[in-house]
Amino acid sequence: MRLTVVGNPDNRRVGLFTAAVLAAGLPRPAVLPWADVLTGAAPPPAGALVRVDSPGEDPHVDRLLRRAATPARHGELLGLADAYAGLVDGLARVAAGGAELLNDPGDVAALCDKRRCHARLSAAGVAVPAALPGVDGYVSLRAAMADAGWARVFVKPAHGSSAAGVLALAVGPRGVRAVTPIEVAPDGLFNSLRVRAYDDEATVASLVDRLAGEGLHVERWLPKVGLGDRVVDVRVVVVAGRPTHAVVRAATGPLTNLHLGNARGDLAELRAAAGPAAWAAAMETCVRAAACFPRSLHVGVDLMFLLGWRRHAVAEVNAFGDLLPGVLADGRDTYAEQVHALTSGRWERWRAAATAATATGRAAEVVACAT
Repeated sequence: MRLTVVGNPDNRRVGLFTAAVLAAGLPRPAVLPWADVLTGAAPPPAGALVRVDSPGEDPHVDRLLRRAATPARHGELLGLADAYAGLVDGLARVAAGGAELLNDPGDVAALCDKRRCHARLSAAGVAVPAALPGVDGYVSLRAAMADAGWARVFVKPAHGSSAAGVLALAVGPRGVRAVTPIEVAPDGLFNSLRVRAYDDEATVASLVDRLAGEGLHVERWLPKVGLGDRVVDVRVVVVAGRPTHAVVRAATGPLTNLHLGNARGDLAELRAAAGPAAWAAAMETCVRAAACFPRSLHVGVDLMFLLGWRRHAVAEVNAFGDLLPGVLADGRDTYAEQVHALTSGRWERWRAAATAATATGRAAEVVACAT
Protein backbone atom coordinates (compact mmCIF):
# COMPACT_ATOMS: atom_id res chain seq x y z
CA MET A 1 0.00 0.00 0.00
CA ARG A 2 1.47 3.33 -1.11
CA LEU A 3 -0.16 6.54 0.03
CA THR A 4 -0.03 10.10 -1.24
CA VAL A 5 -0.92 13.10 0.91
CA VAL A 6 -2.18 16.33 -0.59
CA GLY A 7 -1.33 18.94 2.02
CA ASN A 8 0.99 21.71 3.09
CA PRO A 9 4.34 19.90 3.56
CA ASP A 10 5.45 21.76 6.67
CA ASN A 11 2.09 21.46 8.41
CA ARG A 12 1.91 19.26 11.51
CA ARG A 13 -1.07 17.38 10.07
CA VAL A 14 1.10 16.03 7.26
CA GLY A 15 3.87 15.23 9.71
CA LEU A 16 1.61 13.35 12.11
CA PHE A 17 0.02 11.29 9.34
CA THR A 18 3.43 10.50 7.86
CA ALA A 19 4.64 9.30 11.26
CA ALA A 20 1.59 7.03 11.58
CA VAL A 21 2.20 5.53 8.13
CA LEU A 22 5.85 4.83 8.87
CA ALA A 23 5.02 3.35 12.29
CA ALA A 24 2.73 0.87 10.52
CA GLY A 25 5.66 -0.34 8.44
CA LEU A 26 4.40 1.22 5.22
CA PRO A 27 6.49 3.22 2.74
CA ARG A 28 6.79 6.94 3.37
CA PRO A 29 3.82 8.64 1.69
CA ALA A 30 4.45 10.97 -1.20
CA VAL A 31 3.44 14.57 -0.46
CA LEU A 32 1.77 16.65 -3.16
CA PRO A 33 1.75 20.26 -1.93
CA TRP A 34 -1.49 22.18 -2.16
CA ALA A 35 0.47 25.02 -3.75
CA ASP A 36 1.49 22.72 -6.59
CA VAL A 37 -2.06 21.44 -7.07
CA LEU A 38 -3.35 24.99 -7.38
CA THR A 39 -0.65 26.00 -9.87
CA GLY A 40 -1.15 23.16 -12.33
CA ALA A 41 0.78 20.13 -11.03
CA ALA A 42 -0.19 16.76 -12.44
CA PRO A 43 -2.73 14.93 -10.24
CA PRO A 44 -1.98 11.61 -8.57
CA PRO A 45 -2.40 8.81 -11.12
CA ALA A 46 -4.95 6.03 -11.20
CA GLY A 47 -4.07 3.41 -8.61
CA ALA A 48 -2.77 5.93 -6.07
CA LEU A 49 -4.41 6.02 -2.64
CA VAL A 50 -4.72 9.68 -1.67
CA ARG A 51 -5.41 11.46 1.59
CA VAL A 52 -6.44 15.08 1.12
CA ASP A 53 -5.51 17.20 4.11
CA SER A 54 -6.54 20.70 5.09
CA PRO A 55 -5.12 23.53 2.95
CA GLY A 56 -5.26 25.86 5.94
CA GLU A 57 -2.53 27.65 7.91
CA ASP A 58 -0.57 28.70 4.83
CA PRO A 59 -0.95 32.29 3.59
CA HIS A 60 0.39 31.47 0.12
CA VAL A 61 -2.05 28.60 -0.35
CA ASP A 62 -4.89 30.77 0.94
CA ARG A 63 -4.03 33.40 -1.67
CA LEU A 64 -4.03 30.76 -4.40
CA LEU A 65 -7.36 29.38 -3.26
CA ARG A 66 -8.89 32.86 -3.40
CA ARG A 67 -7.15 33.63 -6.71
CA ALA A 68 -6.02 36.89 -5.11
CA ALA A 69 -3.04 39.07 -5.99
CA THR A 70 -1.96 39.56 -2.38
CA PRO A 71 -2.22 37.39 0.74
CA ALA A 72 -4.67 38.13 3.51
CA ARG A 73 -3.29 39.67 6.65
CA HIS A 74 -2.99 37.38 9.66
CA GLY A 75 -6.47 36.41 10.84
CA GLU A 76 -8.24 38.56 8.27
CA LEU A 77 -11.77 37.42 7.42
CA LEU A 78 -11.46 37.81 3.69
CA GLY A 79 -12.72 35.86 0.70
CA LEU A 80 -14.16 32.87 2.54
CA ALA A 81 -16.50 32.02 -0.33
CA ASP A 82 -13.67 32.43 -2.84
CA ALA A 83 -11.43 30.13 -0.79
CA TYR A 84 -14.21 27.54 -0.75
CA ALA A 85 -14.56 27.77 -4.53
CA GLY A 86 -10.81 27.33 -4.83
CA LEU A 87 -10.94 24.26 -2.57
CA VAL A 88 -13.68 22.66 -4.67
CA ASP A 89 -11.71 23.35 -7.84
CA GLY A 90 -8.53 21.99 -6.25
CA LEU A 91 -10.28 18.79 -5.21
CA ALA A 92 -11.47 18.30 -8.77
CA ARG A 93 -7.89 18.69 -9.98
CA VAL A 94 -6.67 16.10 -7.46
CA ALA A 95 -9.35 13.63 -8.56
CA ALA A 96 -8.81 14.19 -12.29
CA GLY A 97 -6.09 11.54 -12.59
CA GLY A 98 -8.36 8.75 -11.41
CA ALA A 99 -6.71 8.12 -8.03
CA GLU A 100 -8.71 6.73 -5.11
CA LEU A 101 -9.32 9.56 -2.66
CA LEU A 102 -9.85 8.92 1.04
CA ASN A 103 -11.76 12.22 1.21
CA ASP A 104 -14.35 12.25 -1.55
CA PRO A 105 -14.54 15.65 -3.29
CA GLY A 106 -18.33 15.68 -3.10
CA ASP A 107 -18.25 14.89 0.60
CA VAL A 108 -15.65 17.57 1.31
CA ALA A 109 -17.58 20.14 -0.72
CA ALA A 110 -20.69 19.45 1.37
CA LEU A 111 -18.81 19.34 4.67
CA CYS A 112 -17.16 22.71 4.00
CA ASP A 113 -20.48 24.42 3.27
CA LYS A 114 -22.42 24.59 6.53
CA ARG A 115 -25.72 25.01 4.72
CA ARG A 116 -25.24 21.91 2.59
CA CYS A 117 -23.88 19.87 5.49
CA HIS A 118 -26.83 20.80 7.71
CA ALA A 119 -29.30 19.95 4.94
CA ARG A 120 -27.70 16.56 4.33
CA LEU A 121 -27.72 15.67 8.03
CA SER A 122 -31.29 16.87 8.49
CA ALA A 123 -32.52 14.89 5.48
CA ALA A 124 -30.94 11.76 6.98
CA GLY A 125 -32.75 12.28 10.28
CA VAL A 126 -29.63 13.24 12.24
CA ALA A 127 -30.46 15.49 15.20
CA VAL A 128 -29.27 19.01 14.36
CA PRO A 129 -30.34 22.47 15.54
CA ALA A 130 -33.09 24.03 13.47
CA ALA A 131 -31.86 26.56 10.91
CA LEU A 132 -33.19 29.77 9.41
CA PRO A 133 -33.26 29.86 5.60
CA GLY A 134 -32.51 32.81 3.39
CA VAL A 135 -30.72 35.15 5.82
CA ASP A 136 -28.83 37.74 3.77
CA GLY A 137 -28.23 40.47 6.34
CA TYR A 138 -29.14 41.82 9.76
CA VAL A 139 -32.64 42.99 8.84
CA SER A 140 -33.64 39.62 7.40
CA LEU A 141 -31.96 37.87 10.34
CA ARG A 142 -34.02 39.75 12.91
CA ALA A 143 -37.20 39.23 10.89
CA ALA A 144 -36.55 35.48 10.59
CA MET A 145 -35.78 35.23 14.32
CA ALA A 146 -39.02 37.02 15.15
CA ASP A 147 -41.03 34.76 12.83
CA ALA A 148 -39.49 31.66 14.42
CA GLY A 149 -39.86 33.00 17.95
CA TRP A 150 -36.14 32.59 18.63
CA ALA A 151 -34.21 34.90 20.92
CA ARG A 152 -30.80 33.25 20.52
CA VAL A 153 -28.98 32.03 17.41
CA PHE A 154 -25.54 31.19 16.11
CA VAL A 155 -24.65 33.17 13.01
CA LYS A 156 -21.96 31.35 11.04
CA PRO A 157 -20.20 32.11 7.76
CA ALA A 158 -21.19 29.31 5.42
CA HIS A 159 -17.57 28.46 4.67
CA GLY A 160 -15.77 29.32 7.89
CA SER A 161 -13.84 27.03 10.21
CA SER A 162 -12.42 27.14 13.74
CA ALA A 163 -15.19 29.57 14.82
CA ALA A 164 -13.91 32.16 12.32
CA GLY A 165 -16.57 34.82 11.96
CA VAL A 166 -19.09 33.10 14.24
CA LEU A 167 -21.43 35.18 16.38
CA ALA A 168 -23.47 33.82 19.28
CA LEU A 169 -26.31 36.34 19.15
CA ALA A 170 -28.90 36.93 21.87
CA VAL A 171 -31.79 39.36 21.56
CA GLY A 172 -33.86 40.51 24.53
CA PRO A 173 -35.73 43.41 26.10
CA ARG A 174 -32.44 45.07 27.00
CA GLY A 175 -31.07 44.92 23.48
CA VAL A 176 -28.67 42.66 21.63
CA ARG A 177 -25.46 40.93 22.63
CA ALA A 178 -23.08 39.12 20.27
CA VAL A 179 -20.25 36.96 21.59
CA THR A 180 -17.60 36.37 18.93
CA PRO A 181 -13.87 36.14 18.22
CA ILE A 182 -14.22 38.86 15.56
CA GLU A 183 -12.06 41.91 16.07
CA VAL A 184 -13.27 45.01 14.28
CA ALA A 185 -10.46 47.12 12.79
CA PRO A 186 -10.78 50.32 10.76
CA ASP A 187 -9.76 48.47 7.61
CA GLY A 188 -11.26 45.02 8.05
CA LEU A 189 -12.55 42.19 10.22
CA PHE A 190 -10.10 39.83 11.88
CA ASN A 191 -10.51 36.48 13.57
CA SER A 192 -8.94 36.80 17.02
CA LEU A 193 -7.97 34.27 19.65
CA ARG A 194 -9.76 36.45 22.21
CA VAL A 195 -13.53 36.17 22.52
CA ARG A 196 -15.31 39.49 23.02
CA ALA A 197 -18.87 40.75 23.33
CA TYR A 198 -20.59 43.52 21.36
CA ASP A 199 -23.81 45.01 22.69
CA ASP A 200 -24.10 48.00 20.38
CA GLU A 201 -26.76 47.06 17.84
CA ALA A 202 -25.26 49.16 15.05
CA THR A 203 -21.97 47.30 15.44
CA VAL A 204 -23.67 43.92 15.52
CA ALA A 205 -25.75 44.80 12.46
CA SER A 206 -22.63 45.90 10.61
CA LEU A 207 -20.86 42.64 11.44
CA VAL A 208 -23.74 40.52 10.16
CA ASP A 209 -24.11 42.61 7.00
CA ARG A 210 -20.40 42.47 6.23
CA LEU A 211 -20.29 38.69 6.69
CA ALA A 212 -23.48 38.14 4.70
CA GLY A 213 -21.66 38.68 1.42
CA GLU A 214 -19.77 35.43 2.08
CA GLY A 215 -23.00 33.50 2.75
CA LEU A 216 -24.53 32.81 6.15
CA HIS A 217 -25.82 29.78 8.01
CA VAL A 218 -27.96 30.57 11.05
CA GLU A 219 -28.92 27.95 13.64
CA ARG A 220 -30.97 28.02 16.79
CA TRP A 221 -28.77 28.35 19.87
CA LEU A 222 -29.53 25.24 21.92
CA PRO A 223 -28.71 25.07 25.65
CA LYS A 224 -25.69 22.84 26.24
CA VAL A 225 -25.08 20.91 29.44
CA GLY A 226 -22.47 22.03 31.93
CA LEU A 227 -19.82 20.33 34.00
CA GLY A 228 -18.81 22.36 37.00
CA ASP A 229 -18.81 26.02 36.02
CA ARG A 230 -18.32 25.41 32.28
CA VAL A 231 -20.51 24.49 29.35
CA VAL A 232 -19.25 21.53 27.35
CA ASP A 233 -19.49 19.78 24.05
CA VAL A 234 -17.50 16.93 22.47
CA ARG A 235 -15.41 16.57 19.33
CA VAL A 236 -15.78 12.95 18.22
CA VAL A 237 -13.56 11.60 15.44
CA VAL A 238 -15.29 8.87 13.47
CA VAL A 239 -12.93 6.65 11.46
CA ALA A 240 -14.42 4.25 8.92
CA GLY A 241 -17.76 4.59 10.65
CA ARG A 242 -16.46 3.94 14.15
CA PRO A 243 -16.28 6.65 16.87
CA THR A 244 -12.75 6.21 18.11
CA HIS A 245 -11.43 9.41 19.71
CA ALA A 246 -13.23 12.09 21.70
CA VAL A 247 -12.25 15.34 23.38
CA VAL A 248 -14.44 17.35 25.73
CA ARG A 249 -14.31 21.08 25.07
CA ALA A 250 -15.14 23.16 28.14
CA ALA A 251 -15.79 26.91 28.06
CA THR A 252 -17.17 29.68 30.23
CA GLY A 253 -19.04 31.07 27.21
CA PRO A 254 -20.90 29.75 24.18
CA LEU A 255 -17.86 29.21 21.92
CA THR A 256 -16.02 26.04 22.92
CA ASN A 257 -13.22 25.82 20.34
CA LEU A 258 -10.01 24.90 22.14
CA HIS A 259 -7.82 27.38 20.26
CA LEU A 260 -9.87 30.21 21.82
CA GLY A 261 -8.30 29.51 25.19
CA ASN A 262 -10.82 26.92 26.33
CA ALA A 263 -9.86 23.76 28.20
CA ARG A 264 -10.08 20.06 27.56
CA GLY A 265 -12.64 18.62 29.92
CA ASP A 266 -12.76 15.25 31.63
CA LEU A 267 -14.24 12.69 29.22
CA ALA A 268 -14.81 10.09 31.96
CA GLU A 269 -16.71 12.67 34.01
CA LEU A 270 -18.86 13.61 31.04
CA ARG A 271 -19.66 10.00 30.20
CA ALA A 272 -20.58 9.32 33.81
CA ALA A 273 -22.86 12.36 33.88
CA ALA A 274 -24.56 11.34 30.63
CA GLY A 275 -24.93 7.69 31.60
CA PRO A 276 -24.32 4.64 29.42
CA ALA A 277 -27.59 4.82 27.49
CA ALA A 278 -27.29 8.50 26.57
CA TRP A 279 -23.62 8.11 25.61
CA ALA A 280 -24.37 5.08 23.42
CA ALA A 281 -27.20 6.96 21.72
CA ALA A 282 -24.92 9.92 21.07
CA MET A 283 -22.26 7.68 19.53
CA GLU A 284 -24.90 6.11 17.28
CA THR A 285 -25.76 9.61 16.12
CA CYS A 286 -22.10 10.23 15.32
CA VAL A 287 -22.04 7.06 13.23
CA ARG A 288 -25.15 8.17 11.35
CA ALA A 289 -23.65 11.60 10.79
CA ALA A 290 -20.48 10.04 9.36
CA ALA A 291 -22.56 7.77 7.13
CA CYS A 292 -23.93 10.87 5.42
CA PHE A 293 -20.39 11.15 3.99
CA PRO A 294 -19.67 7.47 3.30
CA ARG A 295 -16.78 8.06 0.89
CA SER A 296 -14.68 9.85 3.49
CA LEU A 297 -12.37 7.84 5.73
CA HIS A 298 -12.85 10.15 8.68
CA VAL A 299 -14.92 13.09 9.90
CA GLY A 300 -14.89 15.15 13.09
CA VAL A 301 -18.33 15.45 14.68
CA ASP A 302 -19.08 18.27 17.10
CA LEU A 303 -21.69 16.83 19.43
CA MET A 304 -23.57 18.61 22.18
CA PHE A 305 -25.64 17.17 24.98
CA LEU A 306 -28.58 19.38 25.87
CA LEU A 307 -29.72 20.36 29.35
CA GLY A 308 -30.86 17.30 31.25
CA TRP A 309 -28.57 14.96 29.24
CA ARG A 310 -31.53 13.16 27.66
CA ARG A 311 -31.15 14.79 24.24
CA HIS A 312 -28.21 15.63 22.04
CA ALA A 313 -27.55 17.25 18.67
CA VAL A 314 -24.80 17.55 16.09
CA ALA A 315 -23.54 21.11 15.80
CA GLU A 316 -21.16 20.52 12.89
CA VAL A 317 -19.34 17.82 10.97
CA ASN A 318 -15.79 18.66 9.91
CA ALA A 319 -13.91 17.38 6.88
CA PHE A 320 -10.53 17.96 8.54
CA GLY A 321 -11.50 17.46 12.18
CA ASP A 322 -8.97 14.77 13.13
CA LEU A 323 -6.24 16.94 14.68
CA LEU A 324 -6.40 15.84 18.33
CA PRO A 325 -2.76 15.78 19.46
CA GLY A 326 -2.02 13.44 22.33
CA VAL A 327 -5.42 11.72 22.33
CA LEU A 328 -5.08 7.94 22.10
CA ALA A 329 -7.59 5.12 21.75
CA ASP A 330 -6.34 1.53 21.92
CA GLY A 331 -2.85 3.01 21.85
CA ARG A 332 -3.42 4.80 18.54
CA ASP A 333 -3.83 8.47 17.75
CA THR A 334 -6.35 9.59 15.13
CA TYR A 335 -3.85 9.20 12.30
CA ALA A 336 -2.70 5.74 13.35
CA GLU A 337 -6.36 4.76 13.63
CA GLN A 338 -6.94 5.77 10.03
CA VAL A 339 -3.93 3.79 8.85
CA HIS A 340 -5.18 0.81 10.85
CA ALA A 341 -8.62 1.10 9.21
CA LEU A 342 -6.92 1.00 5.81
CA THR A 343 -4.58 -1.91 6.49
CA SER A 344 -7.18 -4.03 8.31
CA GLY A 345 -9.77 -3.74 5.54
CA ARG A 346 -12.27 -2.02 7.85
CA TRP A 347 -12.41 1.06 5.61
CA GLU A 348 -13.40 -0.97 2.54
CA ARG A 349 -16.02 -2.92 4.46
CA TRP A 350 -17.58 0.10 6.08
CA ARG A 351 -17.56 2.22 2.92
CA ALA A 352 -19.39 -0.46 0.95
CA ALA A 353 -21.92 -1.15 3.68
CA ALA A 354 -22.52 2.52 4.55
CA THR A 355 -22.94 3.54 0.92
CA ALA A 356 -25.52 0.79 0.37
CA ALA A 357 -27.36 1.49 3.63
CA THR A 358 -27.45 5.23 3.05
CA ALA A 359 -28.68 4.82 -0.52
CA THR A 360 -31.64 2.75 0.66
CA GLY A 361 -32.36 4.73 3.82
CA ARG A 362 -31.70 1.82 6.18
CA ALA A 363 -30.38 3.83 9.14
CA ALA A 364 -30.12 0.81 11.46
CA GLU A 365 -27.73 -0.88 9.05
CA VAL A 366 -25.52 2.22 9.08
CA VAL A 367 -24.97 1.75 12.80
CA ALA A 368 -24.58 -2.02 12.49
CA CYS A 369 -21.88 -1.77 9.85
CA ALA A 370 -19.74 0.36 12.17
CA THR A 371 -19.18 -2.51 14.59
